[in-house]
Amino acid sequence: MFRYNRTVWSWAFYDWANSAFSTTVVAGFFPIFFGAYWADPSNVNQSTFQLGIANSIASIIIALISPILGAIADCASAKKKFLITFAFLGIVMTGGLWFIGKGEWELAVFVYIMASIGFMSGNIFYDSLLPIVADRNKLDHVSSFGYGLGYLGGGLLFLINVLMYLHPDWFGITDATTAVRISFVTVAVWWALFTIPTLLFVSEPKSKNQLSINEAIINGFKQIKSTFSHIRRMKVIGRFLIAYWLYIDGVDTIIKMAVKAASSPEYGFETSDLIAALLMVQFIAFPAAIFYNLFAQKIGTKNAVFIAIGGYALATFLGYYMSDRLHFFALAALIGLFQGGIQALSRSLYARLIPRNMEAEFFGFYNMLGKFASVIGPLLMGWITVATGSVRFGILSILILFILGAILLKRVDFDEGEKIAYNFGEN
Repeated sequence: MFRYNRTVWSWAFYDWANSAFSTTVVAGFFPIFFGAYWADPSNVNQSTFQLGIANSIASIIIALISPILGAIADCASAKKKFLITFAFLGIVMTGGLWFIGKGEWELAVFVYIMASIGFMSGNIFYDSLLPIVADRNKLDHVSSFGYGLGYLGGGLLFLINVLMYLHPDWFGITDATTAVRISFVTVAVWWALFTIPTLLFVSEPKSKNQLSINEAIINGFKQIKSTFSHIRRMKVIGRFLIAYWLYIDGVDTIIKMAVKAASSPEYGFETSDLIAALLMVQFIAFPAAIFYNLFAQKIGTKNAVFIAIGGYALATFLGYYMSDRLHFFALAALIGLFQGGIQALSRSLYARLIPRNMEAEFFGFYNMLGKFASVIGPLLMGWITVATGSVRFGILSILILFILGAILLKRVDFDEGEKIAYNFGEN
C-alpha cells in the first residue's frame, strides 16, 4: 500500500479526515452526550427514539438530493468542488456543537443533522472519485486502503478525545463535559486539516461536454430521468443497489445506534466500556479492512461480502442475548473484523458496474439508496424499542435486513454487469 502514488494517498486522506466525525461524533460522544446532556437523562428510550429520528431525517434529505447532486457534478466536472463544499458544511456544523447549551436537544438535533448532511454528501463525491484515482484492477485495493486509513485516523483522534474525557486535567480542561464539547471542535479542525491533500493533489478530468454550474443544475434535473432509464437497462446495477440498500442499512444502524442501545439500563454498560469498545472496533477495523481485501482475492469479492454480512447478522443475533462485558467486547471485536471490509468491497464492487464519466451520477444513486436504507434502520430500531419497551428487541429487528440483503446479493452477476458497463461506456 505504501507504493501508492500521491493522488491515491491524497484521496485516501479524506477518509482519514472525515472519519473523525463518524467515530468521535456519530458513534462515540454524540449519542452518549445527547442522552445525558442535551436530552432528558431520565428517559433513555425517548432519547433513543429522538436520536433515531435525527439520523433518519438526515438520511432522507441526502437520499432526496444525492442523485441530483451527482448528475450536476458529472455535467460540470465538479466532483471535487462539491466534495469541498459539503466538507465545509460538515466542519462548520461539527464545530458548532460546542455552542449548544444543556437541555437544548432540538438545537443539538438540528446542528447534528446539518453536520451529517455535510458528511454524507461529501462522501458521494469522495466515492465518485475512486474510479478516477484507481485503475479498475486496483479498485478493491484502493477502496480498502481508504477505509483502512480512515479507521486509523478516526481511531487516533478518538483515542485523544477519550483521554481528554477521562483525564481532562492532563489537558488543562476543567471537567469531562467541557472535554466532550472541545472534542467536537477537534473533529472540525482535524477534518479541515486533512482535507487539504485532497484539495491540492487530487485532480478531476474535465468532461468533453463540460457545462457551467448553472447549465449543469438545469441539465442535472433532466439527467435524473435518464439515470433511472440507465439503471433499468443495466439491470445488474439495479439488483445490486437493492441488495446493498438492505444490508448496508443494518451496518449503518449498528454504527449509529449501538452505543445508544448499550448505554440503556437494560444492558447497563458503563460509559468507559462503551468508549473502550469503540476504540477496539477502530483499531481492529484498520488492519482488518486492508487484510480483508487479501481474503477477498482468495475467495472472490462477492463471497467476501457474503461472509461479512453473515458476521454482522451473527453479531446482531448475539446482541439480543448479550449480558456482560465479555460478551460486549467480543461482539465489538467481531464487528471490527467485518466493518471496513463490507464497506470497502461494496464500494469497489459497485464501481466496477459504472460506465466511465458517469461516476458521480451513479454514486449519487448508490448513496441515495444507502441513505434511504439508513432511514429505515434507526427508525425501525427506535420504534421497536419504544413499542416493546426493550432495546434488545430493537436490536434484533435489524437482523431481517441482513438476511434479505444476502438473499438478493446472491442473484447479482457481476461479470455480466462489468461487460454491460464497458459496452455502455463505449456507446
